[in-house]
Amino acid sequence: MSSDICTSPYCNAGWGELLSHMSPYGYANFGIAFGLGFSVVGAAWGIWLTGSSLVGAAIKSPRIRSKNLISVIFCEATAIYGVIMAIILANKIKKPDEASYQLPENWDFPGFYYAGYGMFSAGLSVGLTNIASGVSVGIAGSSCALADAQDASLFVKILIVEIFASALGIFGIIVGIIESNACTFPIAALAN
Repeated sequence: MSSDICTSPYCNAGWGELLSHMSPYGYANFGIAFGLGFSVVGAAWGIWLTGSSLVGAAIKSPRIRSKNLISVIFCEATAIYGVIMAIILANKIKKPDEASYQLPENWDFPGFYYAGYGMFSAGLSVGLTNIASGVSVGIAGSSCALADAQDASLFVKILIVEIFASALGIFGIIVGIIESNACTFPIAALAN
């Protein structure tokens, strides 16, 4: 069994080593990717939920087609929140002033990793919040289309519930902005 253990300096000892040796720039870019990607998935999921019910209910009651498109717009807003957060996070990534293979010994490594981890958490929280927002807006929009097909007076009442579901995405982007405020990549070594 001891022959299975890698003695080379290039082996991977596990997830802990992988995650602790990943570049902060990698964490920051994964945060941007997760924030944008999950937001688009949430929007697509919500549009799928709303759109399928809207098309089905419009067969019985064609008058609901145009005014229930507001539900699709609310779902699309979750993707826009992800794009906004991706732009904010991408503008926070700064490269060092002096390009070199290795960073100097007096580099601000804690600040460097703090910025990477902070941007990762900001992107991930925005993305996951927008998945929840997209699905909840989609479910509320589906209910709105079905209820409006039965009784036109229910449209505004259920639309208010849909607005509250859409507010989840706004809360997520606010939290993401607060999380990313302190994320500043160092561009020069610390003074001796």
